[in-house]
Amino acid sequence: MRKYKFLVSALMPVWASMAQPAMAQPEQRAAYSADLTRAAVLQVMSAAADWQLAHPSEHPPYDWTVAAFYTGMMAFAEVSNSPKYYEAMKAMGERNQWHPGLRPAHADDHAVIATYAKISQREKDKRFLEPSVAILDFLVTLPFSEPLTLQNGIEAREWAWCDALFMSPPALAAVSTAKGDRKYLDLANRLWWKTTDYLYDKSEHLYYRDSRFFDRREPNGKKVFWSRGNGWVFAGVARMLKEMPADYPDRARYVTLFREMAEKIAAVQGEDGYWRSSLLDPASRPNPETSGTGFYVFGLAWGINNGLLDRARYEPAVRRGWVAVVKAMQPDGMLGWVQRIGDQPGATTATTTEVYGVGALLLAGSEVYALSK
Repeated sequence: MRKYKFLVSALMPVWASMAQPAMAQPEQRAAYSADLTRAAVLQVMSAAADWQLAHPSEHPPYDWTVAAFYTGMMAFAEVSNSPKYYEAMKAMGERNQWHPGLRPAHADDHAVIATYAKISQREKDKRFLEPSVAILDFLVTLPFSEPLTLQNGIEAREWAWCDALFMSPPALAAVSTAKGDRKYLDLANRLWWKTTDYLYDKSEHLYYRDSRFFDRREPNGKKVFWSRGNGWVFAGVARMLKEMPADYPDRARYVTLFREMAEKIAAVQGEDGYWRSSLLDPASRPNPETSGTGFYVFGLAWGINNGLLDRARYEPAVRRGWVAVVKAMQPDGMLGWVQRIGDQPGATTATTTEVYGVGALLLAGSEVYALSK
């Protein structure tokens, strides 16, 4: 029996490719309005944020998963009329005693620092950054000279996977902004391009998740590009540009990268507004996926709002994507169709959620709000 189960599992991608299934759709009727009015956008964001606050994540409070939610919450706090969202983030920092994660050089454990930096800047109190700065001052002394092949625990020492570009560099850049010291941004910039030179496919304008995927192919023969992985990067580029001074020497490189990715991302969006988990073989995993979709909506809307992307060309993708994300919300505010923790394209369901997916929704909503009237 075990042999037959293995055979069925092995053949599933082949059958999926042959069947060419229709794209799966959320079955429930939309519980919230996806109108691009500020009142409607705020209602969606409030419902998602309130649901997540009422259902705390079981991940450690400094983990990358919740750090992505904190990033979205800080963006939401800037447009919300209620102080409770910012206060929730400040209370989180107090509970964490403003400490980042436990692994000094692991990008995932830097992600929470971005929220500490925003709070420090708002409160005009650099004490909130002292535990993080102690670690970052150590990191700037390291050579970071290892190859990025994913082996021998390299992820604890180098940014060897594309997700890292959302986790660490925007946090370092935010500390530079809060402290007025470019050395952290300079480190982030150096390591950003080291990872990009290794993982960015210059013909497809997408990132491999890590070195294991260079030679892998989807059932349709296309390269494997994971939606959320590229969503992490695309959102990370926008967040870097937000923190980067206008005269920063490498800023133009980020703008070029952002525009290249935006063009590709818009081209592979589904007609229903979702980006499937596998960007170049959507039929292989036809279920909607909202974490990648949320990050793409955020990035595209941010690009429009900041004059980097043509509104007439990209706003339709933003609108379709926002409608798709809102359609995936349950009546109680839970966001569904979020792919669980992983490192490659995978399936999900209408009731599958994760805290970083809510973070992506809140980031998207903050920019859709700015785009709205």
